[in-house]
Amino acid sequence: MSWQPGELDALVDVGGLLVGHDQRLDEHWATGATAVLAPEGATGAVDVRGGGPGTRETDVLEPSHLVQRVNGLVLAGGSAYGLAAADGAMRWLGERGHGVPVAGPGQVVPVVPAAVIFDVPMNDWGNRPDAEFGYRACENATATETRQGNVGAGAGAVVGPVKGGVGTASAVLPDGTTIGALVVVNAAGSAIDPDTGLPWTPVPGLRAPGSQEVEAARPRYEGRPGRNGPVDRPLNTTLGVVATDLELSKSECRRLAVAGHDALARAVRPAHLLVDGDTMFALATGTGDALPEPGEPGWALRLDQVSAVAAEVVERAIVRGMLAAEPVGEVTCYTRLYPSARE
Repeated sequence: MSWQPGELDALVDVGGLLVGHDQRLDEHWATGATAVLAPEGATGAVDVRGGGPGTRETDVLEPSHLVQRVNGLVLAGGSAYGLAAADGAMRWLGERGHGVPVAGPGQVVPVVPAAVIFDVPMNDWGNRPDAEFGYRACENATATETRQGNVGAGAGAVVGPVKGGVGTASAVLPDGTTIGALVVVNAAGSAIDPDTGLPWTPVPGLRAPGSQEVEAARPRYEGRPGRNGPVDRPLNTTLGVVATDLELSKSECRRLAVAGHDALARAVRPAHLLVDGDTMFALATGTGDALPEPGEPGWALRLDQVSAVAAEVVERAIVRGMLAAEPVGEVTCYTRLYPSARE
């Protein structure tokens, strides 16, 4: 299906969403949190494929469960400790009256599912995101946030032999439907074909590195790099959010999350390992059109078309996150490992 990149080519092209980051990067820290906010609410879904996920409030996204809309998502570093960042996002949203009404006026409970990556080897022990990271990420959230690489939850991300990070992209279909994605690229597998030095996903304007560069990079594919050298226990996790302005049910929304994992499996190889916690969220803000009702002519075809484009957008976001990343400590980045690819 034909499409064009959105105005900002980022998740925030989807109406109704804000994105904010907070990170700490210095000689002792490389971690952070990313908030994707839907102040007016959005239908949410999730699909978890990794064998070691770190998640919070994902059960609420089951189609049969009571709550139909979420107020935001938090992605963070710090392994399971980093789930505390969602506390700050809940506080920020609650202070502004965004959430499920539970009693009197202004008494709400924000619904903020969250997931974390394993970036512990990039920090001194004990340095991990807490509630203040999540709160500041919300404070920083705007409808124009397009930064990529070492920002937010991607500050300490690593993918294969190189630095990973936050990537984002969007697509606008001929009828105006917008689809966007934001991914924190942090995987045991690699986004680079070791035989060519190019990303598994083709990138316009990126040329094949010289054979000498490719050969020199091969030893780096042994084990997961950490800030101060190889890591003995290579725990990982790639997190993603794929969103649309369509009005979708929770079940329909989950198809977008499933499509996001198709993209992950194409752009990172291998994916969904036991040492990964690969998790894809999906959001539908409903600021655009609605699909035909299930069973009506064109419903299945339309949902499949949107899902197919969603996979392409997630795939682009994954590669962009890796290409935008910069070195941290002993962890190099793609443009340093293959300098001629961008010359």
